[in-house]
Amino acid sequence: MGDAEPLDDPFGRLVQEVGASVGLLYLLPPEESALRLTVVSGVPARLAAPWARVALDAPVPVADAVRERRLVWLGSREEMARRYPTLQLVLPYDFMMATVAITEGVAVWGGIVLLWPLWHPPQLSADERAMIDSCCRRMGRLLRKAEDSGRPVVPEAEPRVLSPPRRRATERIDAAAAVEFAERLPVGCCGLDLDGRITFANTAAADLLGTGATTLLGARPWEVLLWLRDPAFEDHYRATVIGRRPTSFTALRPPDTPLTFQLYPDASGISVHITPAPAEQPLTAAPEQPTTPADPPVGATAHYHLMHLAAALTEAVGAKDVVELVADQIVPAFGAQALALMTAEEGRLHIVGHRGYPAELMDRFDAEPLTSDAPAVRVLTTGHPSFFGTFADLKRAHPPAVHQDDMGAWAFLPLIASGGIVGSLVLAYDRPRPFPPAERAVLTSLAGLIAQALDRARLYDAKDELARTLQAGLLPHALPRIPGLDVAARYLPAGRGMGIGGDFYDLFGGPATTAVAAIGDVQGHNVTAAALMGQVRTAVHAHATAGASPGNVLARTNRLLTDLETGLFTSCLCVHLDLARHRASLATAGHPPPLLRHPDGRTEILDLSPGLLLGIDADADYTTTGIELPPGCVLALYTDGLVEVPGVDIDDTTAELAARLAGAPDGTGDGAAQCTMESLADTLVQPAGHSASRLDDIALLLLNPLT
Repeated sequence: MGDAEPLDDPFGRLVQEVGASVGLLYLLPPEESALRLTVVSGVPARLAAPWARVALDAPVPVADAVRERRLVWLGSREEMARRYPTLQLVLPYDFMMATVAITEGVAVWGGIVLLWPLWHPPQLSADERAMIDSCCRRMGRLLRKAEDSGRPVVPEAEPRVLSPPRRRATERIDAAAAVEFAERLPVGCCGLDLDGRITFANTAAADLLGTGATTLLGARPWEVLLWLRDPAFEDHYRATVIGRRPTSFTALRPPDTPLTFQLYPDASGISVHITPAPAEQPLTAAPEQPTTPADPPVGATAHYHLMHLAAALTEAVGAKDVVELVADQIVPAFGAQALALMTAEEGRLHIVGHRGYPAELMDRFDAEPLTSDAPAVRVLTTGHPSFFGTFADLKRAHPPAVHQDDMGAWAFLPLIASGGIVGSLVLAYDRPRPFPPAERAVLTSLAGLIAQALDRARLYDAKDELARTLQAGLLPHALPRIPGLDVAARYLPAGRGMGIGGDFYDLFGGPATTAVAAIGDVQGHNVTAAALMGQVRTAVHAHATAGASPGNVLARTNRLLTDLETGLFTSCLCVHLDLARHRASLATAGHPPPLLRHPDGRTEILDLSPGLLLGIDADADYTTTGIELPPGCVLALYTDGLVEVPGVDIDDTTAELAARLAGAPDGTGDGAAQCTMESLADTLVQPAGHSASRLDDIALLLLNPLT
């Protein structure tokens, strides 16, 4: 196995060339479903530790970039809060972010995360994109070459941390002269490395901090000074390192000495300037810079409540539970005196729940048409949050507005989940409120968490009513035992939504030594698609049992679907097995081609006459093709979820699947074959080495004639 050192140079140069303040390099180990942090630049490993392992289905930018093979750009804090609320909670700092996948051919090798300070332009330049693309291609080639040579690069137990570039001018400065210079200054000066440890402190700094320089050196300030153990100090440090912007705050050194700390970061560390604060300067604990006395602080307490609410929402079962949790926790934790949670139903506003508002006022807004210009309707239809610090602000934006609730400020927040607006949240405050950027970001994150919980809860409610009874009959509970045939099957639901898909498979015995197998995919991922799937399975089963050839089975099923006029199309592959003669007859209706692995391991993609999808043309014909099916071969039937990868030609992914099937081990004897089919099924439904996870549902059916 090789280490990641060859990646240090191209990755480090990329970070410098594009001017990024922070860079994270992830690798996707073969047969794993999580990215592993491998190289870090610009921050200590300790700060990056929470992101050392990122699941491919996690709602974070780098996972999306790798899974969808695209660049994800986040140009503002509010955009991050809207698209990735959980990430914004953990990193409530000012920066811009780009994430991109490292690809080479059909392979996905990992991903890159780059962070810039806020002074970066709102979009990536063409040159920056070209440099990022070039670096990803180069690293993809390096990783491919390493794997082909038998020494694949694998992540180490701990990520490698790149040393910051040294300034040539600094190397020429006499160290003793620099110390003497700092000692002559009448103000406190100290230096922190990127890990927050003190690397230098002059005498004035030690005097102001009330301890000796030897106590400070090598330690983090909040670890050795009890009065700096407030989480706010470390939060300032993190904000400075990640956001790469100067920050200042004032803290009280007991018993009565206020000190002002000014932090100035670069790629190598932080310079800290310490001076006595004017007596009239207020003490602050908020991480925002600059902060005025009028700005309500949004610090550790608010984030704690938000995280607590997030954890509680994961336990909510139905929509009613979500409403109760939101009402119970937001009103006391976030300073609002009233709230209302709303959804859109049949073109009208529907009040799901409220707290702090009188019922008669909510009744006036319930069933408000979505054509209304009311703020609560506008935010639901546009998806854009609105903040009004006073009623005058609200009146200017919505002239017809009437002051009905006696409140002084309002936040109207869209509830966006899975790319759609599922509702809106109104928070009302009894006094005017400025809503600074940090608070807006926190409230937007709050809305995102509620939206996800409400979306899940509503889907759960729908599942509870429909899916339990419907889906139980969609797929075989168990495959039948057919003499002379070893089989294995898998079904994996789509990663998102109700988990009800249109993929299906079936297997049943026929007369004497025959059997029929079928696999198909109904368009859509909803209850309608699932119900149609059941009808298709029933039709295929009935026609095949009556003795029709695979082509006739599809033709008759097609006429049925066309008559139903569902508007949904279905791909299907039907196989008739003659185990005594070691032959098979196949017909397909626009379904992905089956794979046939011969007993010697050679694997081919069967070229069948494709035929139209079922449900398009009632008069469509379907050709039946005969093939040899000798003992020991494997016939693999699958749905397109197994081979469709965003941005990759399906012919390439199908060829890769065939190669994986060809490389699977052979079994000898019935018992070994059974074991091989089950393990082979598990192997094939997993993402291929260096391939991202799938978004569509997957069905797989393996047929292995025995001797």
